Amino acid sequence: MALLNIAPTKSSLLILRRQLVFAVEGYELLEQKRQILVFELAGSRARVRAAEIRASEAMGLAYAALRAAALDIGGAALDLAALGVGMDHHVTLTERHLMGLRLPHAQARIETPGAQFGLTGTTANVDAAMRRFVEVLPLLTEAAALKTAEARLSRELRKTQRRCNALSKILIPNYRQTIAFITAALEERERESFVILKLLRDRRAAGSPEL
Repeated sequence: MALLNIAPTKSSLLILRRQLVFAVEGYELLEQKRQILVFELAGSRARVRAAEIRASEAMGLAYAALRAAALDIGGAALDLAALGVGMDHHVTLTERHLMGLRLPHAQARIETPGAQFGLTGTTANVDAAMRRFVEVLPLLTEAAALKTAEARLSRELRKTQRRCNALSKILIPNYRQTIAFITAALEERERESFVILKLLRDRRAAGSPEL
């Protein structure tokens, strides 16, 4: 803690007291924000873990189907078959606002896979592999949006925590220490003035010349 560089006057004392009130109110608001962010971040991390598990499981099934298809027709034929796949998809990105933060929400819309391969040259495992990878896309989109939201929440929480620490451990204690110092200095001046006035009154009463 350190004293603020300000003159020890009554006007300075009034200014510091007002600033202290604002600082305390600001700290209380930031602390409320910090608690909300902590709660929200905990929920976000749980959602991210769940989404990553779903995407990982779906990806595992997709790669298993891909390996089965490659065993059926070979890797080169599978690559050629994949070149003929025509499928459209759209990603809708929206945002949720939380205390000034913009948290993304993404949703992938995939058209229903139709017949993409001919009757010859491929097997049912090729169709299954295509369907599996199509099913992965919305899950990956959801996981990516949740992960981005988690990163933003974490960054904002760190920033809010630093501000709370600066107020509670530096600024507010400095204000209070400076206020206490100025209050003591003003009280000392008042005591000195009172002693001087008392001496002057006593001298007048005794008929002595003034100082």
